[in-house]
Amino acid sequence: MKEIKSIIEHYLKIDFSTTRAALATVVRVEGSSYRRVGARMLVTEDGQWIGGISGGCLEGDALKRARLAMSTGKASMVTYDTTDDDPYQIGVGLGCNGIIDVLLSPLNPNDTHNAVLQLQPLVSRRQPSVVITVIDSVLDELPKGSVHRFESQENFEFPIARREVMDCIHTCLTNEKSALQTLTGDFGSITLLLEVIPPPIHLFIHGGNYDIFPLVRQAKELGWLSTVFCNPQKINKSLFDWADHVVQKHTEIKPDDYTAVVLMAHDLETDFQNYQRYITATQVPYIGLLGPRKRFEKMIQRLDDEGITLSTEQFQRTYSPAGLDTGAATPEEIDLSILAEIRTVFSHREGGQLRKRKTPIYSEES
Repeated sequence: MKEIKSIIEHYLKIDFSTTRAALATVVRVEGSSYRRVGARMLVTEDGQWIGGISGGCLEGDALKRARLAMSTGKASMVTYDTTDDDPYQIGVGLGCNGIIDVLLSPLNPNDTHNAVLQLQPLVSRRQPSVVITVIDSVLDELPKGSVHRFESQENFEFPIARREVMDCIHTCLTNEKSALQTLTGDFGSITLLLEVIPPPIHLFIHGGNYDIFPLVRQAKELGWLSTVFCNPQKINKSLFDWADHVVQKHTEIKPDDYTAVVLMAHDLETDFQNYQRYITATQVPYIGLLGPRKRFEKMIQRLDDEGITLSTEQFQRTYSPAGLDTGAATPEEIDLSILAEIRTVFSHREGGQLRKRKTPIYSEES
């Protein structure tokens, strides 16, 4: 989402009366690639770009091809084959060993299906959305490069095969996985990329000591949201520059499925009260507690004394001590290990070393 936000912010500053622009989007990856499906790069005709479609090796060529799309006003597809031994092939010798399809779409600010404008409402949305990009089509009502956004069934409109498209959307949302889909019928044939875009992770951080600052700063760099629960009168004012919200420590804010809670008040009673509330009254997928395991065992004993027995599911949502086993010692390192653990939880991963992984890092897109 951070890349999408940066692209939107830059797009809104473009003076389209004097400047043209295009969007490069990775729509298919076969094999290995630095960036995956959904990676984007906004290009203006003066040579500036925001975002990226690779680790820097393909951007220059994509910039040239994007200018062609701007001049013709039509979307086009380019394939980069880094598995080819042809020395004239862009990307050869990089060692990626993948095939990447990139869609280059000129951006018309007056087009309601403009690829960037369709993304804009997603920035503040707290539920997964599906962005549908037309990859191949000869239909006037669905030109190549046009984008449609799905947020709810009631508000979704699609000019053809709506029922079939809806079925594909539900499958993608259920699997939490993007997919390429080709539909055929009386209208002919169209190919669509259905991209699942989740909202950014939102950290609820309970604490007001100096060790929360690197956590908030690193979350900001990741493009995550953060709300800090503390005494705003006693906190260093620099926190307001990094956190999205700083609120009184007893403020009640409802978390959602993309919220991660980190309890780091360094006060057993405060952390216990917050933990009890989150674990019993919410379905937050991650509740991390700073401190040794014995501290958490005291909380469990107190819950038992109050007649509260945690279920297996509740224990699975509890991470105490919070963080991956990285040998972290400083506040910055500890906070980094916590953020890494949160990322693994939301990615349904274990957080092991990649060199020991027996299967591909990324599942293959269709």
